[in-house]
Amino acid sequence: MPETLVLIIVAILLSLGFFLVGGWFEKHRNGKQTSGGRIEEYPFYPFIKNKDGHIEFSIELFNKAVVHFLTNKDQLAAQQLIIIGEQNLVRDFLASAQLQNYKKLYNQYGGDNIMDDNNRFLENFKRIVKLIGRSFPDTGMEILLHNLVNPSKSIVVIEQGEVTGRKIENGTTNLVLDLKTRKALNQDKLNYELNIGARKFKCTTIPIFRPDFGLVGAICINVDVNFIRDYVAADPSRLQAYFDNFLRTDCELDENILSKDEFRQALEGKKHFMDNPILQRSGGKEKREIQVIMFSDIVNYTGLMGSDETRALQILNHNREIHIESLRQYHGRLLKEMGDGILASFKSVSDAVNCAVRLQQQIASQDCQLRIGIHMGEVISSGHDIVGDGVNIASRIQAQADPGSIVISEIIYQNIKNKRELQPVFLGERKLRHVEAEVKLFQLNPLVVD
Repeated sequence: MPETLVLIIVAILLSLGFFLVGGWFEKHRNGKQTSGGRIEEYPFYPFIKNKDGHIEFSIELFNKAVVHFLTNKDQLAAQQLIIIGEQNLVRDFLASAQLQNYKKLYNQYGGDNIMDDNNRFLENFKRIVKLIGRSFPDTGMEILLHNLVNPSKSIVVIEQGEVTGRKIENGTTNLVLDLKTRKALNQDKLNYELNIGARKFKCTTIPIFRPDFGLVGAICINVDVNFIRDYVAADPSRLQAYFDNFLRTDCELDENILSKDEFRQALEGKKHFMDNPILQRSGGKEKREIQVIMFSDIVNYTGLMGSDETRALQILNHNREIHIESLRQYHGRLLKEMGDGILASFKSVSDAVNCAVRLQQQIASQDCQLRIGIHMGEVISSGHDIVGDGVNIASRIQAQADPGSIVISEIIYQNIKNKRELQPVFLGERKLRHVEAEVKLFQLNPLVVD
């Protein structure tokens, strides 16, 4: 009898052990938790990263998650899944049976309460957007708040909406996936440019995250570039009115917000934060520095315009897009656009050369060619213009390039001559227009981009 009792106890303990170990493996299979955690910890988290590094929503994984949470209770993860479902408008494309499952999940885990709770969470952000927007009236700056849990009617607050014509309850399309991709890449969405037909905007998007539910909203600021440059800046009276609006106040307060040193300098006559530096810089009119200059243009663009204007404009827009993306990737700065020509600067030679190689590779698919010239020299920033020997020589070098090629000056060559993959070839000494001395030129025949 005692032996039988011992065997029974051992069997119970072994069964319990197998149950616990089996549960542990089930819970942590593939490195993903399967219960009692955040939705990201499950193997059916419904976002995947494609080959280009962009985040995509997976309806297949989403449906697996719905089925799982209908029979396996996990309040937090299921509520997170509901938010994801609403963000991605799953009701619009789920099959009938799948939609019924999702509605069951939505009701089982209090979907309406989740939506109401998120609206309450965003209330303070609504007030922030309203106050900022009303502080800068008639300045061409639109500011709005997206509720990204309800993207089909995402705009919940908008100030100066006349800038884009959007209104409350207008929706958004790919903003959720774009912000998720940027978060995965540890990127912010600051100071980007949008070109829509003849319209041009400087934009900033600030995502709003909740500790439990992740991305739930975004504040967007859109500045009408053409309004400020072409309309306001073109007329002194409009410019004065613009700044009157920008600097308008409702009352005056007797407070000191300056540091001790700034307060002392203010009492001594300093008028603004750049007062002293500007006085020390050639009357504040010019800024000189050494930069690497890249000049590119589209081969025979005038001829393209004459034969097929629509195609030419498509090529021009694509050329601009790949320049902006490549400049961002290689830390370049767009200085000026001159028709089909683009002038850019870089802090390093390697960045400039690799950017040029990437541009030539990308433009090749568009049945057109670029000429690119690169030089290092002095650049003078004067007002809104960029001039100097560095700019002049880079443009003359570009004119010496054959279609589809990259030509560099000797100073650039000295910085990259040991990089065999770039295969620089000496072209000889050339007399460049309006340049006194002959300039040694080299052509790059790159194998790969660093």
